[in-house]
Amino acid sequence: MKRAVLKRISMKPSVSGTQSGRMPERWDLSHLLRDPLEAFEQLSKELDALVSRFESWRTRLTPEMTSQAFQEVLRLAEEIATGSSKLGAYAYLWFSEDTKHLQARAFKTRVEERLTAFHNRILFFELWWQTVDETNAARLEAASGDLRYHLESIRRFKPHTLSEPEEKILNVKNITGRHAVNTLYDVLTNGFTFNISVNGKRRTVTREQLSAYVRHAKSSVREAAYKELYRVFAANHDVLGEMYVTLVHDWKAERVELRKFGSPIAARNLGNDVPDEAVDALLSVCSKNAEVFQEYFRLKGRLCRITPMNRYHLYAPHRADRKQYRYHDAVRMMLEAYRGFSPRLEDLARQVFVEQHVDARVRPGKMSGAYCYSVVPGFTPYVFLNYTGEARDIATLAHELGHAVHGMLAADHSVFTFHATLPLAETASVFGERILSDALMTQESSRAVKQSLLLAQLDDIYATVMRQAFFVLFEKTAHHMVAGGGTVKDLAAAYLANLRRQFGKAIRVPDEFRWEWLTIPHIFSSPFYCYAYSFGNLLVLALYRHYKAQGPAFVPKYLDLLAAGGARSPEALLSEMGIDMRSEAFWQSGFDTIKDMVRELEQTAG
Repeated sequence: MKRAVLKRISMKPSVSGTQSGRMPERWDLSHLLRDPLEAFEQLSKELDALVSRFESWRTRLTPEMTSQAFQEVLRLAEEIATGSSKLGAYAYLWFSEDTKHLQARAFKTRVEERLTAFHNRILFFELWWQTVDETNAARLEAASGDLRYHLESIRRFKPHTLSEPEEKILNVKNITGRHAVNTLYDVLTNGFTFNISVNGKRRTVTREQLSAYVRHAKSSVREAAYKELYRVFAANHDVLGEMYVTLVHDWKAERVELRKFGSPIAARNLGNDVPDEAVDALLSVCSKNAEVFQEYFRLKGRLCRITPMNRYHLYAPHRADRKQYRYHDAVRMMLEAYRGFSPRLEDLARQVFVEQHVDARVRPGKMSGAYCYSVVPGFTPYVFLNYTGEARDIATLAHELGHAVHGMLAADHSVFTFHATLPLAETASVFGERILSDALMTQESSRAVKQSLLLAQLDDIYATVMRQAFFVLFEKTAHHMVAGGGTVKDLAAAYLANLRRQFGKAIRVPDEFRWEWLTIPHIFSSPFYCYAYSFGNLLVLALYRHYKAQGPAFVPKYLDLLAAGGARSPEALLSEMGIDMRSEAFWQSGFDTIKDMVRELEQTAG
């Protein structure tokens, strides 16, 4: 989720709904705000008063000011961030529950407008801080404690910051610009319905429900699900495609032309505090290793008796992996796996369920996908799911709870530093999936079940490493094409070429997959976001190898890494663990682990 700027406050809800031992399947947003409309007015008044106090510092900010006065300004900023975050979180969570809910949509827009107005009034502080000379900046940072990295991060953007009036105009413009376009995308695509026939029965389903059918045991159903998905999105390609082109033009106009970033992706890299060279190394290694997954899918086709292997059948289930899992069993399995690694992790994850901060079930109008929203240090995060009972949903559960425990372990940090930067934010989530997979593997003696688990792990690694990297490679091409006048159909052709390059001769890619990019929300809402998944997964493969070698001695080191939150740069945190993120050799070590897993899978074939 987006970085929240809040102060640590006590907002512990009472425990309810667990007397029967069954975890509630709907979240309770009243722990954030009991009456959103009433709270909006009250919090707005409180924030307005705080912002007015903050504005009074404008004429008193000087490079020579005392560290005590500087810290007073920062504490006031944290108070403003606290109320802002509560409103912003509630608005997004409420909208996620049902994107068709008119009141929720209106509330979200109203909150965004009000928070933008408040942000514009305090914007002067960041602009002033960027102008402070190095000597005084170092002096004030040295006395800022946990806020040091946050202050360094503000100054990192100095070459790309505009004047105060320009920054205010851009903030206002984004509410009715790219934020509005992204909301329209969510409203439109989450309202789509799909028709599919299964066992002679025609059904009308949501996107999440349709996604379950791409993993159906019958190849004809998998193919029908994909064809129906792309039929609906292709029918809307004019509108969705123009939304994307508009967002790309907006990104270029602001990031490249106004802020003078060297490339569209460089803006994302600076926000993540990851050097361009590290991202280039990561994407280069992913591209060079496409054959690893080409070989894997050839092997999967043979094991699952799929002839010929094509893109429709990428996520075909193994014959030993076709059961459905009750939600409460999935929660139990995930918690047991976490406990096997660290009782501390299990305690934190269980707290999320006990406090009713999970929304699990699929509903009409509900936003697709899954996420974790860490609102404020000391407040239990919210987890959003679309649970359909598949085995992969248990992995999703482990993933999102990994995000949650990450935020909870970092609760002792400032509100400005408890969120890890994006690439490291995926560490705990992906590690959670590996913990689950490893726990399930050790419990099984059946060769067929082990084979099924290895297939599931490699499917997930493909989806979160190679697939995500190629999304970003497509985006780099797409941004260049749009700048040169490329059309929506040109982009579709480029995406299809991207897919066919990724799969080579191992997997046939049907023409309708040219529209797949229209179905990926991150490509619209967060350009170049997806390499964080590749980064996080390959990093976790390396960390997990350390864990297997060191055993229990690794656990406290890992928990310390999570507890660091975003208080230091990713490069500094990883260098302490002996990791050079700029090195292609490091990223290649992750693919070497994947190759080992493919060889292990081949051995199970006998």
